[in-house]
Amino acid sequence: MVNLASGPRTISMTGFAARQGGGLGHDWAWEIRSVNGKGFDLRPRLPDVEGLEAAVRTAVAAVAARGNISLTLRLARSEGAEGLRLSEPGLQAALTALARVEAAAGERGLALAPTRAADLLALRGVIEQGAAEIADPAALRAALLADLAPLLDDFAAMRAAEGAQIGAVIAAQIDRIAALTEAAAEAAEARRPEAAAALQAALARVLDAAPGADPQRVTQELAMLAVKADVTEEIDRLRAHVRAARALLAEAGPVGRKLDFLTQEFVRESNTLCSKSGSTALTAIGLDLKAVIDQMREQIQNVE
Repeated sequence: MVNLASGPRTISMTGFAARQGGGLGHDWAWEIRSVNGKGFDLRPRLPDVEGLEAAVRTAVAAVAARGNISLTLRLARSEGAEGLRLSEPGLQAALTALARVEAAAGERGLALAPTRAADLLALRGVIEQGAAEIADPAALRAALLADLAPLLDDFAAMRAAEGAQIGAVIAAQIDRIAALTEAAAEAAEARRPEAAAALQAALARVLDAAPGADPQRVTQELAMLAVKADVTEEIDRLRAHVRAARALLAEAGPVGRKLDFLTQEFVRESNTLCSKSGSTALTAIGLDLKAVIDQMREQIQNVE
């Protein structure tokens, strides 16, 4: 059996983590989540910060080998950090309008009070309020990536914790498969006298029905049928698969695909066992095997 003192080392493909931070006049919020996937599929939603996406992809790939992963970064100017900006197009439009007003007033002999700069600044569109350009993209990128590291630590820790729980379930299912395999071996051994008697009875029936038949040839044919009905090889392979599955659970790193392939081998042997059973007891064991293997396969779909 797998030594579960430290728990199985399987990793789940399901995970989530979130983190908020701020600095350099900005506030930000990271969020990452992942679900099952056949390969590594990272879908980032990031602000336009030079060099950020490439660094993020490298960092995420270092902690996750499989899964459909969504990563989002929301970036905004800190409260009070937004400044006033003069809109050149708005200013030019205001000056043009002012010149037209003064010209029209002059034509009618009207005197207007001198226009102050404050009057222009109060006009809509002359002043814009919003996020200013990022003053130091490299510094901001470094600050964001520094906050990404603990986010990915939390993300990896959640996947590992859930993976350990899934691994424990799979380990119990492997133990159940091992027990059923031994029960199948016992049932197969117990049916040997019955099978031998059945072959003898079949030989007698054939010879009675066909007096001219060659007893040796008939015996050879029945022996071949007996060999085809023998399940020793299937039981041996099931035992080997159990050992391989337990070894995989003890490995560090992604083992989901290997376990998935091994499950297909379990299915193949259990199907053959059922088709060759020749007894009610062995058939029942084979069906129980198929049920447990199917349950294990569902769990393995969650393993990285």
